[in-house]
Amino acid sequence: MTATPTTVTPIRVIDVIRKKRDGRELSRAEIEALVGGYTRGEIPDYQASAWLMATLLKGMTRGETAILTDTMLRSGEVLDFSDLPSQKIDKHSTGGVGDKTSLVLAPVAAAGGLTVPMISGRGLGHTGGTLDKLESIPGFNVNLPVARFRKVLETCGCAMIGQTAEIAPADRKLYALRDVTGTVESPFLICASIMSKKLAEGIDGLVLDVKTGSGAFMKKEEDAAYLAELMVETGERMGKKMAALLTDMDQPLGCHVGNALEVVEVLDVLRGKGPEDLRELCHELAGWMFLLGDRVATVEAGKQLSKELIDSGKALQKFREMVELQDGDARVVDDPRRLPEAQHKADVVSPQGGYITAIQCEQAGTACVIIGGGRERKEDSVDPAVGFVLHKKVGDPVSAGEPLCSVHYNSEARGARARTLLQESYRIGDTPPANLRPLVHRVITKSGEKN
Repeated sequence: MTATPTTVTPIRVIDVIRKKRDGRELSRAEIEALVGGYTRGEIPDYQASAWLMATLLKGMTRGETAILTDTMLRSGEVLDFSDLPSQKIDKHSTGGVGDKTSLVLAPVAAAGGLTVPMISGRGLGHTGGTLDKLESIPGFNVNLPVARFRKVLETCGCAMIGQTAEIAPADRKLYALRDVTGTVESPFLICASIMSKKLAEGIDGLVLDVKTGSGAFMKKEEDAAYLAELMVETGERMGKKMAALLTDMDQPLGCHVGNALEVVEVLDVLRGKGPEDLRELCHELAGWMFLLGDRVATVEAGKQLSKELIDSGKALQKFREMVELQDGDARVVDDPRRLPEAQHKADVVSPQGGYITAIQCEQAGTACVIIGGGRERKEDSVDPAVGFVLHKKVGDPVSAGEPLCSVHYNSEARGARARTLLQESYRIGDTPPANLRPLVHRVITKSGEKN
């Protein structure tokens, strides 16, 4: 008796769209067919857009999110650094104003015996980008081919590059479509986008810095917590060690905002100086990186190790090595005046005496964009020299006529607009603000919420 061959019904995109529109769970085969077909150019933008909008409105299950992440991850090259003996641990931030922690953490972690294969992004909107900060160092090359990326990692333990064409091409194409179809905000799509790129680095563990507050994409803490939990669970489903910190972005992190200015502040921190909030967050994140990388038994021990590596100068030396290996001018480490400097500087002064009760953080970040320190569209160019330096932060006392911040600019017209915006972003009251929120709101790990 001859067996009847089984036939597989081909997956129709319209059926997948309808299924998600009706709020039903998609199978792995359906997700792979849609993402793979769109990445190969077989599915048109309008159908992929319909699926994205249905996903935004109806959501995804945790299982679907993990499958989507895995499908996007495997749409391109997945790096393999398993032959390197140390643990591969990275950190990712959801973005904010003045957030330059990556430039501190990569050399600190490498100096402490971890390998940090960091693939970063550029700034968009009011948030700054790690690649833009690095490129303010003359000659620094963020576009290393994979073989050279590996060589830098083998030599000094950390390397910082941009996303290559081979890594997660599905994410690159879907993100561009999300950007023009009003579907960026879905936590499930954000999770898959971030995690597919990060897991393609070949890492063993990941520390997430999920920002919340007026300068964050996730302004409500409950939204930030949901995204953090989603990313932690997705990473764990894929066999990675995970931790997520919910951190404050109700005011800029540190005091320097703008690409070259932020590198100056990074060098200060790597010398054991710099503003307290930035140093505190760097030690906290480094502590978790060392814990996930099995270098310490507790986060507190990891924080102490971070401080020792900075105090000894070992972390600064790692930064110098990385800059040299990626073609940058390492002389900026000892002489930050070699970094680009703006032609003009002007103070924004306080109109009254009192206390700083708030800084509208997104508005401050927008001021940096206006003078050329950021981009509103991906194709916009960035002026590495411009930005501003805060002299007063939330809780500080201030006198009438005292400088709140100094704006560094190259265009008079743009500088005037930025000064007005920064002036408006400050809130000044008669009494100090009560109940200031801590820098780290919560920590979310496999064992549940802590702190």
